Amino acid sequence: MKSISSIWQGVKPEVLMVFVQLATAAMNIICKLAINDGMSMRVATVYRLICAAAFNIPIALFFDRKNRAKITWSVLSKAFLCGLFGGSLYLNLYLEALALTSATFMLVIFNLIPAITFIMAVCFGMDKFNLRLAEGKAKVIGTIMGMSGAMLMIFFKGAEIHIWSSNINLLNPHQNPNELMASHHVEIRKKILGVSIALASSCSFSMWLIIQAKLHKEFPYHHSSAALMVSMGAIQAIVISLCFERDWNQWKLGNKLRILTVIYPGIVVSGLAVIIVAWCIRARGPLFASSFNPLQLLLVVIAAYLMLDEKLYLGSMLGAIVIVCGLYTVLWGQGREMKNKMKMLETARMPENDEAVVVSMPLPSERVIQTYESSAITKENVVNDQ
Repeated sequence: MKSISSIWQGVKPEVLMVFVQLATAAMNIICKLAINDGMSMRVATVYRLICAAAFNIPIALFFDRKNRAKITWSVLSKAFLCGLFGGSLYLNLYLEALALTSATFMLVIFNLIPAITFIMAVCFGMDKFNLRLAEGKAKVIGTIMGMSGAMLMIFFKGAEIHIWSSNINLLNPHQNPNELMASHHVEIRKKILGVSIALASSCSFSMWLIIQAKLHKEFPYHHSSAALMVSMGAIQAIVISLCFERDWNQWKLGNKLRILTVIYPGIVVSGLAVIIVAWCIRARGPLFASSFNPLQLLLVVIAAYLMLDEKLYLGSMLGAIVIVCGLYTVLWGQGREMKNKMKMLETARMPENDEAVVVSMPLPSERVIQTYESSAITKENVVNDQ
């Protein structure tokens, strides 16, 4: 009979990944409540990145104090771009889109990031697809499914789905229902703007993944690179906020909700969750960590329906299902591609006197090795931020 310790070691990665999804789902609900409270999301982004930097810098100084290489101008420039596309710009776009749409919609769009990253990587020549191979077909089909699901959510509403009645509405608990109704044209413009900003935030995050892959090759120190990125992002967010936010009262964290909105995402999501995901990736691989993303969507759908009075419609549910199926299709294709490249690497590294080595088989090129490393880094970081 297995001991409790051995059982825990067996299920530890699954339990930790569920915790990460719970933590990030809670962050979306908290941010939506803070938006409703009137908090400026530009200011929230500044405080969040400052908290993340305060959490990551001491960790980087401790773990990389002996092995860290010299920080060059090239490293700093890539860290600056990572801080922009994965920090200040991404968070400002994401939170602005969250204010215009809903927590559920933003999580659905977030699940498009692997497909968007694949498209951008192909455009930049960092990845390619071969329709003659099953993994190439899977990535293309999964990308098309993801985009189709997003279009379905945007343009098809359908009938409202009633699961159970809930009288809880933390956003506007005492507001007259007639006051919630805006004109049709205003709602259409708001929806179009929110969708556009949401897609822009996903493209920004995908660009971050691509640039981070290049940064990791030049500066392969996870803790130090993370500290550099959030520090750069915090500086950029301060500049952006000072340019657009002229109300100095917004910089005052006057209640517990606003304090929670900046401390919780900065320390738990951008700090602790990143470390947990990195450990899970080392234990089970990047595909394992990425496969838990749809759980966060399910948690947010339930929480938003129960606490934020968000409506569920047939089009939204069908679109979300298609996007999740497309996500798993892309992940399957990338996972199979990574396994094939790993086999090539292992074959190339086998001793020359090993009888199992096929002499006529060429060694994998440097481009193949770099592509494998880039793909692994990209998959590792899809689940890191939200």
